[in-house]
Parts: sequence; structure tokens; C-alpha cells
Amino acid sequence: MSEIPALTAAGKRRRDVLGQLCFALHLGVMVFIVVGWAVPQQGVLLFYLVLLPAVVVQWQFNRNSCVLNNLESLFRTGRWRDPGNAEEGAWLAGVIRSVLRLELRPAQLDVLIYVVMALFWGLALHHLLRG
Repeated sequence: MSEIPALTAAGKRRRDVLGQLCFALHLGVMVFIVVGWAVPQQGVLLFYLVLLPAVVVQWQFNRNSCVLNNLESLFRTGRWRDPGNAEEGAWLAGVIRSVLRLELRPAQLDVLIYVVMALFWGLALHHLLRG
């Protein structure tokens, strides 16, 4: 796997246990979003069809920040938002930067996310209805 921000870059801090746990949770959710539409179980597909819009709605209501990053900030600082948490609202952008070497502006990232989420949601619905 490619270099992950804040893990190996010179001059950056290494992730502590809480940071590693939050990163792993993000990664797990992302993997499920990418492959969940293909799971051949009706219950999983129904959960997936609810999860994707819930993720989008939470992102909108939480002002472009993920609740997982906010929980990490809350555990660390006692505050829901931490200006010192570089990943708050930027986790996926950091992964794209590290793995694909692309720097996306927030508007570009939003378009990419919403198009991909709509595509996967449609695939899941198709899979559910034809199964």
C-alpha cells in the first residue's frame, strides 16, 4: 500500500492507537461502500441502500466533516471540532493524495464522491431487484 499521510512522511507525527483505530474504521467503511453493492444477501443490500444516503446526509449536516473524525476530536480534545485535526473533513482527500497522487479541490472531491455514491447505490438497487 502507498504511503499514508501522517504515518510515514518525514516530519509528521505517527498515528497513535486512537488514530489507527479511526483510520481503520474509515478504511472499513470505504471498502464496504466500494464493494457492498455486490454482496448477494438481501439484508446486506438493504442495509447498504440505507447506509449510502445516510453517509451523504451526515456529511451535509455535519458541514463536510465525518462523524468519525469528530469523535476522534471529541476523545482527544473534548471538542466536536478540532482545527488541529488535519484529517477532519479531509480523510478521503488525504487517501486520494497519497495513493493516486492527485490533489482535488473540495468541489471536485464532492462531485467525485456524489457520483460514485450514486453509481454504487444504483448498482446495489439493481442487484437487489434482479436477485
